[in-house]
Amino acid sequence: MYQWRKFEFFEEKFSGKVPDEITGKIQCCSSGKGRIVLGCDDGTASLLDRGLKFNYGFQAHSSSVLFLQQLKQRNFLVTVGEDEQMASQPPAVCLKIFDLDKMEPEGTSTSSPDCIQILRIFTNQFPEAKITSFLVLEEAPPLLLIVIGLENGSIYCIQGDIARERIKRFKLQVDNHLDKSQSSITGLGFRVDGQVLQLFAVTPNTVNLFNMHTQAPTRQTLDQIGSSVTSVAMTDRSEFIIGRPEAIYFYEVDGRGPCWAFEGEKKFLGWFRGYLLCVFADQRTGKNTFNVYDLKNRLIAHSVVVNEVSQMLCEWGNIILILEDKSTLCIGEKDMESKLDMLFKKNLYTVAINLVQSQQADAAATAEVLRKYGDHLYSKQDFDEAMAQYIHTIGHLEPSYVIQKFLDAQRIHNLTNYLEKLHEKGLASKDHTTLLLNCYTKLKAVEKLNEFIKSEDGVGEQKFDVETAIRVCRAANYHEHAMSVAKKAGRHEWYLKILLEDLGRYEEALQYISSLELSQAGVTVKEYGKILIEHKPAETVDILMRLCTEESEPLKKGSSSGAFISMLPSPIDFLNIFVHYPHALLEFLEKYTSKVKDSSAQVEIHNTLLELYLSHDLDFPTISQSNIDESGNDLGHKSSKAVSNGKAISDNKDVNDEKGRQERRQKGLTLLKSAWPSELEQPLYDVDLAVILCEMNDFKEGLLFLYEKMKLYKEVIACYMQVHDHEGLIACCKRLGDLGKGGDPSLWADLLKYFGELGEDCSKEVKEILTYIERDDILPPIVVLQTLAKNPCLTLSVIKDYIARKLEHESQLIEEDRRATEKYQEESATMRKEIQDLRTNARIFQLSKCTACTFTLDLPAVHFMCMHSFHQRCLGDNEKECPECAPEYRAVLETKRSLEQSSKNPDQFFQQVKSSKDGFSVIADYFGKGIISKTSNGPSEAIRSNSASSSNDF
Repeated sequence: MYQWRKFEFFEEKFSGKVPDEITGKIQCCSSGKGRIVLGCDDGTASLLDRGLKFNYGFQAHSSSVLFLQQLKQRNFLVTVGEDEQMASQPPAVCLKIFDLDKMEPEGTSTSSPDCIQILRIFTNQFPEAKITSFLVLEEAPPLLLIVIGLENGSIYCIQGDIARERIKRFKLQVDNHLDKSQSSITGLGFRVDGQVLQLFAVTPNTVNLFNMHTQAPTRQTLDQIGSSVTSVAMTDRSEFIIGRPEAIYFYEVDGRGPCWAFEGEKKFLGWFRGYLLCVFADQRTGKNTFNVYDLKNRLIAHSVVVNEVSQMLCEWGNIILILEDKSTLCIGEKDMESKLDMLFKKNLYTVAINLVQSQQADAAATAEVLRKYGDHLYSKQDFDEAMAQYIHTIGHLEPSYVIQKFLDAQRIHNLTNYLEKLHEKGLASKDHTTLLLNCYTKLKAVEKLNEFIKSEDGVGEQKFDVETAIRVCRAANYHEHAMSVAKKAGRHEWYLKILLEDLGRYEEALQYISSLELSQAGVTVKEYGKILIEHKPAETVDILMRLCTEESEPLKKGSSSGAFISMLPSPIDFLNIFVHYPHALLEFLEKYTSKVKDSSAQVEIHNTLLELYLSHDLDFPTISQSNIDESGNDLGHKSSKAVSNGKAISDNKDVNDEKGRQERRQKGLTLLKSAWPSELEQPLYDVDLAVILCEMNDFKEGLLFLYEKMKLYKEVIACYMQVHDHEGLIACCKRLGDLGKGGDPSLWADLLKYFGELGEDCSKEVKEILTYIERDDILPPIVVLQTLAKNPCLTLSVIKDYIARKLEHESQLIEEDRRATEKYQEESATMRKEIQDLRTNARIFQLSKCTACTFTLDLPAVHFMCMHSFHQRCLGDNEKECPECAPEYRAVLETKRSLEQSSKNPDQFFQQVKSSKDGFSVIADYFGKGIISKTSNGPSEAIRSNSASSSNDF
């Protein structure tokens, strides 16, 4: 340790003297709770604040204070001292506990803390001996464990709640030599590890360890050489330190550990923030020296020559030395920045690195030191070592700082090494990946590229940006490497892009898609399906069938059957890939509809099929299709032969096209009918779209079917009219114009109008039409005459019989109406006469029997104007109306109310007018019933009307 470098990592904070209030010789000291306590031979204990300023003192013992210790958890002070007894007896050694938070008055000018317990150390069972060491351990409050080492090799232990005197005493025996100087306890130290409590004890001959956590403490000897001076300490790692003249020894529970050799009597040992403190007599100079050792970095952090030291302790983050002449020296550690600046100025970068690592500085500070060391090595052109330092800064130093220094081609190896480490730690960006791969390609380092790209890490564990790596490898024509990265990372779109666009391996691409899960396969087909359809249409259709149906392997389903069906993609999702390949699309949709009958996308699929079936020509000539026939076979090798036989092929093509068109139209009509069964109100396709497609492609059969299903009968006959199909037109009207079967009779009127405007001889057809018009009484004769008069080719003989029959029928109706009118006039005259008679003449009631019971009529009796008479008892409470005539009268009133209610519902009136063959008769009927003959002009007219109504009722 003499050869260790010396540094001034500590500095003197202040120096001075012990306060004058302390007059006795200082024998012991302790620190804690931000104060220092000094015990003197005059029995006083003095408390000093920061800066060693005197706070207060008190008489702890009457004779002297031998040992004291300030507790850490509670503000208690434990002292051991001598107290005077009677003149004939020697001083008694007592243990006292003071509560420094409680003060008790002592006279008028001074005060002392409350002494909460006094114990005699020596009793009959524990004979008196000289105390050589003292130590207190704070267990779970309020328990304490006090150990007292004696010169006879015994250790007295007091354990428990000493303040309440709930204690137990026991003794530990180390050595029992006749020579007390060889058995004296020179040092004690506690080691606490969880629930395990152990006690180190040192004598001049041995180092011992007591296991205090057992029921009966057991002892084991760690070393046969001890120490005769009280120079012991405990490290923060619970190691026991002993100072001997030749070296300093460290002990653990299993025996002696490392030792640090340097000559000189070790007077004081201590441990401060990982540093070893030692006051020793330097044999080379003959003076006392205080050194601070950094054992990890093997350096002396501070060294100063001092006079005879009385006490050494640590408080307020400083080391305090109290000398025999009562002078003091306070030493504090410099901050990390100052220490590092000192080392940087001397270019001691390795020492600086070790220092920040040993003192557990934050990673950023360590990285800064490594960066400066790297810069220093870089300036000396030691690039390999500089890079080694820069690598340690990864994660804290901006990578661009290092990359810029090594961009020169001569140092590309160092740059590659740095970028590799950057990727290993997962801190590389896309640009770093690009740069590293470019370095590999420039160096032609295929093996390293293989190792970087094809490492056996699991999917998702790549330590680089996948997309960047793929792009760089593709640009450098390392397609296999790019595919390896894409496959491992699950980037299926990139894998297929390379296979299809760069390598043209379509079969392998299809196999790869087949191996993917359902959702992933669907996404890739959507993206690259156009290329696959162009080169491998049949195989691509097979792939799509497996995706859209239940043909996928069970392992790829990954779910139950019901859930899997709902997960299947729809064929509609893939329509865009067939944009230039309608034949393949037609094949795909036909296969799908033949296998899947209840698809959720039935309407869209049928719409697409209808468009394909009804289109005039399925060929979309493109360059890419010119060499592929409908079955997907390559025709490139036949091009010369096709040119030589161009005319024959053209003729055959026209024939085949027409045949194919007819077949497709037949399939389209079949689809129109099968997708609109009679039990469904709406078809399984878009009706409007279907009508437009039929119109655009002149598909008459489909159009007639749709119009008839939609009950657009007028549009149906319009189709026949356009082509002048008279026979079909009349047959259609016979089928669709029958009102009894839900048809529309007005079609005959449209048909008559058509023939009336035809301008050619159509007598046969007109006669047949007139038969149905007459049968169903569709049109009045005058309208028929006006309609047919427009056709100059028709003669009167065509309608002569029809007119004669209608005139005869009308004459019969007129005669019937005349007779009905005369009847109603007679009935009205009779009723008026009867009403007049009731108003002006008296009525004679001559009935002798009751109408209800048929017994002889006696008083009291009730006679009604209808000439019915009743016993009053037979009527009961209803004397206002005749029981015999009341039902008929009520029916009349109900009919009247119904008619009045009908007058308030105009929608019903107009509906009857619209649906009737003769609307005028409906209006006349309403007038005849008096429903719409009455009008009201305000409130007064309404009142008058109501009054008149009441009179009529009466």
